[in-house]
Amino acid sequence: MDAQQQFRTSLTTLLDKITLLSKSQLETQLKGFKPAEVHTIEFIGKHQDVNVTKIADAMFVTRGAVSKLTKRLMARELIERYQKPDNKKEIYFRLTPQGRGVFLTHEQLDQEFQQRDQPVFDQTDPVQLQTVLAFLDRYNQHLDHEIEQHHLQ
Repeated sequence: MDAQQQFRTSLTTLLDKITLLSKSQLETQLKGFKPAEVHTIEFIGKHQDVNVTKIADAMFVTRGAVSKLTKRLMARELIERYQKPDNKKEIYFRLTPQGRGVFLTHEQLDQEFQQRDQPVFDQTDPVQLQTVLAFLDRYNQHLDHEIEQHHLQ
């Protein structure tokens, strides 16, 4: 197996293990929510003036898919839509108090997962970690370019 294959296999295995370790807590504390719903709530909770296009771009899905998703979240009273006084054309989303509760639960779980994994980061040489992060950034930029070239976003 060459280095690229080994990297991709290791990364996939790593993400699978993170998912396995997190899944039961997420399913218990966010019961009744689909991952896409939680990710949308998280995105809206972390950003201002969020519209369908921003969500679609961030989640790598179509605007139509986001439109359906936001309608479902509005029906569940987790998000609400609003318009700015100076721009009645554009529709934005924000969390309702109930949506904020889901957001805070997810944030708490993220903190717990980060604490669980902190010992590995504490034992890793900062220079090595920066090298890995620089590589991942370069790889992400490459994938962004490929996505753009293939008109996937």
